[in-house]
Amino acid sequence: MLFSKQTYIERRQVLKKRIGSGLIILPGNNDAPANYPSNAYKFRQDSTFLYYFGQHRDGLVGVIDVDADQEYLIGNDIDIEDIVWFGSVDSVSDLAAQCGVANSAPMAQLQVMVDKAKQQGQRIHFLPPYRHDIMIQLMDLTGIHPSRQREEASKDLIMAVIDQRAVKTTEEIAEIERACAIGYDMHTTAMRLCRPGVTEQYIAGTLEGIASAHGCKVSFQSILSMHGEIMHGYPSPQPLEAGRLMLCDCGAETNENYCSDNTRTTPINGKFDSRQRDIYNIVVAGHDHALEMCAPGVKWWDVHFSVARLMAERLKDLGLMRGNIDDAVEAGAHAMFFPHGLGHMMGMDVHDMEGLGQTYVGFDDEVRPNLEQFGTNCLRCGRRLQEGWVMTDEPGIYFIPALIDEWRAKGHCKEFLNFDLLDTYKDFGGIRLEDDILVTHDGCRFLGEKLIPYHIDEVEEFLANR
Repeated sequence: MLFSKQTYIERRQVLKKRIGSGLIILPGNNDAPANYPSNAYKFRQDSTFLYYFGQHRDGLVGVIDVDADQEYLIGNDIDIEDIVWFGSVDSVSDLAAQCGVANSAPMAQLQVMVDKAKQQGQRIHFLPPYRHDIMIQLMDLTGIHPSRQREEASKDLIMAVIDQRAVKTTEEIAEIERACAIGYDMHTTAMRLCRPGVTEQYIAGTLEGIASAHGCKVSFQSILSMHGEIMHGYPSPQPLEAGRLMLCDCGAETNENYCSDNTRTTPINGKFDSRQRDIYNIVVAGHDHALEMCAPGVKWWDVHFSVARLMAERLKDLGLMRGNIDDAVEAGAHAMFFPHGLGHMMGMDVHDMEGLGQTYVGFDDEVRPNLEQFGTNCLRCGRRLQEGWVMTDEPGIYFIPALIDEWRAKGHCKEFLNFDLLDTYKDFGGIRLEDDILVTHDGCRFLGEKLIPYHIDEVEEFLANR
């Protein structure tokens, strides 16, 4: 376990107080076979189970009987065949004691506990499952078909977990900064390797090796491509070409699930040309403007649209946009260049708690998502920031040929867009810059002891001295 036993005890106490009554079921993850049962992917524990129970072993379930004020760690002890192949591990009762849980029981007892709770009229609280084996287990336990489990998951439990996990403690921030330090090594290595002839896959593979060498893993499948206009441009065998840009979006995840997530866009021949400089500096301005705005009580929605307006004004200066910029942003014209949200929460998941439902994580009764407008429908957060939140700041400008053609054909936002000039940028690609920030009592700060270079003079100097 990463933290002290008392940390997990206190987390569960907060959860019990918030929920009030009922039986809470928090399944951990099982091994996930890659192509046959004994050849599994690297094990990754469920983040919420790990947050409250701290244990990494597969095949466990945490149960909290709020009414009886009793906690259980459920799971089967390993047998001699497991010991022969994988070595001895602590018993389930030992694991329970380590995280301050008084009771343990074999997996067969879980059904008995759920049946008893239902007979007594207790509410069964569970979170939306995302793995099919857990969906089947929940169906066996509750009788709720997987197709209905997301809608029948406990909203009370969802909101309690979100509110608790969203605010990071000092010890959690330290672990995130460990992930950021590994992310720094990954990104500066990518910048050093970025030169004509090196393949995208070679660089991405090297980055994954850096994470593995630290005993960790990448926090998501690395995005690394000359086609920066593709939001999830995964690495290809294609060699890098002089004159183009390489977009690298990657991060590290520690063994305790805490993540980093940064993006840098690097000129492959070491220098930005004049057109690249113009667009890159607009993204830098948007990135730094978000840092100036972020503080407790500020709506992330307002930060996003303030950055969108700033970048739209600069694009107008280049002749790519026109007309009244406030009207253009209200109409969604900026999404031609900036089709995603400014950022997302980050923590034990790189998109923190997204599996619980982004509408719950990023929005509330004050700020509701707009799912009808292109670009705006991709915002992952709009709520007022709170001290202790970790957010990503990731503006970008992209030139997507198919989107340019579609909007031109439809005449969409034609009063705000210069399609003739846009046509000359179809070979440009895209630029994104992303850093991880902590909301402090009076503003925000970068996470990570060392900041990956991102201003043009710093980037070009770094590349000249690699």
